[in-house]
Amino acid sequence: MNSERLKDFRQAAYELLVRAKDATFELIDAVMTTRNASCLAEFSLSPLFSRQWSSIYEALQDSRPDRRKLMELYIKQLEQEAPAMEHMLVAIDHTAWGRPDAKTLKDRTHEYQGGVIIGQGYSTIAWIPEAEGSWALPLLHERISSAESPIQKAATQLKLVCQQSVNPVLAVLDREYGNASWVLAIADIEADCLMRVRSNACLWSAPPAYSGRGRPRKHGSKIKLNDPTTWLEADTVIEIDEHPQLGQVRVRQWLDLHFYRAAGQRVNLILVERMNFMSSGQPFPPLWLAWVGERTLPLETVWFKYLRRFGVDHWYRFAKQRLHWTLPNLRTPEQSERWSDLMPLMSWQLWLAKDLVVENRLPWQSEAYQFNSWTCCPINVVDFS
Repeated sequence: MNSERLKDFRQAAYELLVRAKDATFELIDAVMTTRNASCLAEFSLSPLFSRQWSSIYEALQDSRPDRRKLMELYIKQLEQEAPAMEHMLVAIDHTAWGRPDAKTLKDRTHEYQGGVIIGQGYSTIAWIPEAEGSWALPLLHERISSAESPIQKAATQLKLVCQQSVNPVLAVLDREYGNASWVLAIADIEADCLMRVRSNACLWSAPPAYSGRGRPRKHGSKIKLNDPTTWLEADTVIEIDEHPQLGQVRVRQWLDLHFYRAAGQRVNLILVERMNFMSSGQPFPPLWLAWVGERTLPLETVWFKYLRRFGVDHWYRFAKQRLHWTLPNLRTPEQSERWSDLMPLMSWQLWLAKDLVVENRLPWQSEAYQFNSWTCCPINVVDFS
């Protein structure tokens, strides 16, 4: 990457802020260069912010970031990195911005984050640019209103990204999305999805041939994931003798299954088992995945794509801790959304600038770990639980 590309990106993004562009862009620069802040007004002390402190709040009141056009700008950047026929790997998840004390804030919802809290939920679809590392670059980061569910919002975001992308899209999602509701929501979306499935879930095989009497059956044999006696014979079984991170791994796949409430949507079920044991002597819990989509990837590699999903968790931590996303106590949902729209914009600028700066690790950041120079999150720990 070069500085001219970053300058062109910043200029294009500046035009898409529509109103209060100068104050908003100075706020962005102040946030990216301020490591610690106790309140939103403190960013006015940055040498990059040339206005009075009140201009910060005026910027969030007056600015109108064009979210959809910003998404198109991000997609143009990633298309310069990914070959046209290669899957664009995106991760989808949602998180909470807790606002329990903001009793006058409209449209608060109950969110789960280590327990039930009152606040705002945000759904994020992020491009995972690297095979290794903790970078995740949001394409859309939007509030989930009280009239929407996380699954509905995520399906809408995925559809928008697929409509703009020239690359085939592969979405990886956690187990909250590994169910019939998500499969039905994406039925008309041209995307492939790899979702984690709860270990107590049930799936059904294809029904037998119609006997000619009564209503045709929709379901075949029931498969309970936590009951091996109900499992059918796997269509494909492979063993990886020595994976560089996970050791010996066995992968099994069952084709042409479905969820009970989505009998018309075909699902391929994948079971990933680590054959070695934990330090306690207990076996690792199995990892159940479901593939939905017309395209296929080799079984040897497709299951490992899911592990890249954790990049969006790193970004949430980065946005909250380093970009100060949840720091301000804004009064309206609209102000919260405008402030939240700046989080992807700042992340993309940092990614475009990563080759223009020298990484300066802190003394406790060991060379044994691979760190993103901005998030400082280790990526060589794989969680199968």
